[in-house]
Amino acid sequence: EVIKVEPIDGDRTRFLLGAGAGFFPMFNRNKKSIAIDLRSKDGAQAARELAATADVVLENFKPNTMQKYGLDYASLSKTHPRLIYVGHKGFLPGPYEHRTALDEVVQMMGGLAYMTGRPGDPLRAGTSVNDIMGGMFGAIGTLCALIQRGITGKGMEVQSALFENNVFLMGQHMLQYAVTGKHPAPMPARVSPWAIYDVFTVKNGEQIFLAAVSDAQWITFCDALGYTDLKADRGLLTNNQRVNQRPALLKTLGERLALHTADELAALFEKVGLPFAPIRKPEDLYDDPHLKATGGLADIALPDGERAGQTVKTTLFPITLEGKRLGVRMSPPKLGEHTRELLGRIGYSSEKIDTLLSEAAVA
Repeated sequence: EVIKVEPIDGDRTRFLLGAGAGFFPMFNRNKKSIAIDLRSKDGAQAARELAATADVVLENFKPNTMQKYGLDYASLSKTHPRLIYVGHKGFLPGPYEHRTALDEVVQMMGGLAYMTGRPGDPLRAGTSVNDIMGGMFGAIGTLCALIQRGITGKGMEVQSALFENNVFLMGQHMLQYAVTGKHPAPMPARVSPWAIYDVFTVKNGEQIFLAAVSDAQWITFCDALGYTDLKADRGLLTNNQRVNQRPALLKTLGERLALHTADELAALFEKVGLPFAPIRKPEDLYDDPHLKATGGLADIALPDGERAGQTVKTTLFPITLEGKRLGVRMSPPKLGEHTRELLGRIGYSSEKIDTLLSEAAVA
């Protein structure tokens, strides 16, 4: 059971527009919602009593904020020594820890935007990379703490942070510089380690990614497409030779591949086992035959907005346990949908809950 504690007026991501409109319904299925005003004495007390029943408490506030409400690890663990307390921060403790962090902030300062865009044009990644993976690293830390608690009987404090998450993602490029002494080029301008590892524009203006990353795959590539002249060219026998000839080779391949449709190339590459990928938009994934066949999408009811109550499909967690996907048990909750249930569970009478609601200590 996961309980989401929201402000009285709701998690701000409930009401985002544009590119943020899918954020709340994506990341809040299988949760119960209670709305609490932590600035209220009675609200903060209710939050502390709720935390006393939890295996794990997670928070996403600036440093020292939770201390004001007696909801920090030091305060809670005095009476709940088995508690695991997870702080999701912008930065781990250090010179930056009091800065305000956003996904885009750490992408810019952590090298990801530089590596994603073309030279001189830093570009944020196409999804909320650090927000999502920061949560994942927090979850990994939680699992570690649960295992440790099973050994010691004691809880612990865990922290993950957006900036350090982003730096971890940049580790391969940092080590590239350490190993070669050369500055890593942004991905669109990089020297590719493989000759064929590109998006090609083919018949009817369609685009498809095609790759041949080994000498064996090069032979398969040439055989499948009937490129006997390229296969016989002794200047193209090895991957490094092909990389050195890459500009001319890509020009030749671009002209020849343009005679085929993307579907023809996809069918051919799938038949011979070569890497390929059609270029798709997010909405195209709703019709992906693999996702539909494997049950990779599930229904949820939207909790807010003009389409509240309508059923849409969402992606599932990308793992299986005993061969089964982890499904949707609960749609994303309405604001305060479970406030009465959760307060009643920790001993609050209906009259007491009514009082808290009338005082706007909870909602």
